[in-house]
Amino acid sequence: MNTPTPKSLQALKPADVEVFAEAISHYFQQITGESARVRTAYLQETDSPPIVDDFNGQIQVHGEYQGSVCFAAPKTLLSHILLRLGQHEFSDADHLDVVGEIANTLAGRARRVFGEGLEITPPLTFTRAGHPAPTAVRNRPYVIPFDWQGYEAVLVVHLDAL
Repeated sequence: MNTPTPKSLQALKPADVEVFAEAISHYFQQITGESARVRTAYLQETDSPPIVDDFNGQIQVHGEYQGSVCFAAPKTLLSHILLRLGQHEFSDADHLDVVGEIANTLAGRARRVFGEGLEITPPLTFTRAGHPAPTAVRNRPYVIPFDWQGYEAVLVVHLDAL
């Protein structure tokens, strides 16, 4: 009786991570008319806790890729985006909505490049006091730091390619 061998999990390549960096620039250019300054991505240390900020939007990924993509941003950055979108009063719920929308948009843009093999779930949103959903990923996450209008945020890409 032959048992199928499990697919081996591989780390993302730098070109794969670049897709997410370009998605950040594109999002801010399209929504605000101003590009974000994406800095050099790096591998997060294995013993470090997950990077979280005031508000976080995490997308779980399944299919040909396994893991998650998490957008983490300070409240002030999200407030500025909400102002650009025409809102003048906002609550924590509004901040959670926009952080989830950004995470979904960034993952969706990457999905267009990676194809249908990048199956994404609706965003899980949480505040700094919350916790990201665990992922069964073997490789360390890539952290893509960027700034926009003097605000700093990150996109944490924690994926294995099958």
